[in-house]
Amino acid sequence: MKKILLLLVCQLLLFSYTIDFKTSLSKTIENNKGLKAKKLDVETSKLDLEEAKGYNYGNLVFNENISHTNNAGYVFGMKLASREATFGDFGFNEFDMTGATNPLPVAPKDLNYPDARTNYETKLTYKVPLFTGYKLQNAKKMAKLQILAKTAKYNYDEKALGLEVLKAYNGAVASKEFIKATKKAKEATSSFVNFANELFNEGLVTSIDVKQAKVYDMGVDAKMIEAKNRYDLALSYLKFLTSEENITNVGSFKNSTNNITLLETLTSTTHDNREDFSWMKYNTDTMRAKIDFDNADNYPMIGAQLEYGYNDDEVNNINSDKDYYLGAVGLSYTLFDGSITSSKKQKAKIKYNQTKHYFEYMKDGIKLEVEKNLLTLQTKQKILKQKIKAQNLSDEVLEQSQQMYKNHLINMSNLLMQQANQQKSSAETIMANYEKSLAAATLQISLGEKLK
Repeated sequence: MKKILLLLVCQLLLFSYTIDFKTSLSKTIENNKGLKAKKLDVETSKLDLEEAKGYNYGNLVFNENISHTNNAGYVFGMKLASREATFGDFGFNEFDMTGATNPLPVAPKDLNYPDARTNYETKLTYKVPLFTGYKLQNAKKMAKLQILAKTAKYNYDEKALGLEVLKAYNGAVASKEFIKATKKAKEATSSFVNFANELFNEGLVTSIDVKQAKVYDMGVDAKMIEAKNRYDLALSYLKFLTSEENITNVGSFKNSTNNITLLETLTSTTHDNREDFSWMKYNTDTMRAKIDFDNADNYPMIGAQLEYGYNDDEVNNINSDKDYYLGAVGLSYTLFDGSITSSKKQKAKIKYNQTKHYFEYMKDGIKLEVEKNLLTLQTKQKILKQKIKAQNLSDEVLEQSQQMYKNHLINMSNLLMQQANQQKSSAETIMANYEKSLAAATLQISLGEKLK
């Protein structure tokens, strides 16, 4: 029997544990699928940069072309390409060497009706852009900026997720505190029922006191059920965030420490610490580079091509007598495109100005956000102090009311009213503590700091 009990205890310890905020945060960041998806955005931008760099190096292509034809032009060209053309291919076999007839009207059969030929063309072609109107340079610049932008966005989302974890974790702690407070209330109301029964049996009170105590006691039972349900729901959400199904309990409230100073001091470095601000800045710079990118078509495009290959009527055509090379430089300049390029450039300018306005709007909004969060925290701190004082006073009043009831100085209704006031004060203190912790964390996030 002892072994069975020991085994059960070991299983409970193995599959359940109490989690703290730090562990909740680390597990959420590690397992959150949304963050993993955003991290892939960063990797995508890195590949965009590699792609933009790759165009600078050009491309080397191997081709093996096999063709079979009796087309006179193609056959003659194939023979020339493989350096096999003879005077006979021109039709000189039908040329009257005596001069007795005019050779000009003669249609040489060997030239016009050649035998079908199979040609194997093997070649390596290298093409490289020499000048693209700065399009490639701006493409690389934009890709680099987007790497920085998406990295900043990832870091910001990670911090914002920390605030969501804090809400869930401290919400679970608050629910647990509600259960503790309700248990304490249950002990008190149960004692009221017992004491009222004793006084009723002694004929000192009427049955109405007993009934009132029992009704209130049942109400506390209902509140206990509600409190446990809220706790289970809070744990379920925490399990969802952390991807940890074995959580059965939480520790104490996570309270962020804020050094409250002047608003100007708080906001002096906030913009540098805010990743969402950096994200917007990098996006603004990207849109600025997009203007130059779209303007590239106003410049001439210059490229080079190198080619080396062989032509023959056999598969094994690697023969130095039949190889060839080609080197070329080309220039392409668009003289007119129906204002397409200028329209694209103008649209890019509009997008840049839009993004710039949003950026300036965010800059002003961050200061307002910090100010609002600071005032909220200061208010929540004051409220918490008052709620703690009110709870302590309600505890004293309830204790005195119990003594007064025992001494028949008040009735059960008055005692239960004081019990209700004490429960309300206790619940308000718990909520004030939760709201104060949330306000402190919100201010910390708005200052660009990370929850730990």
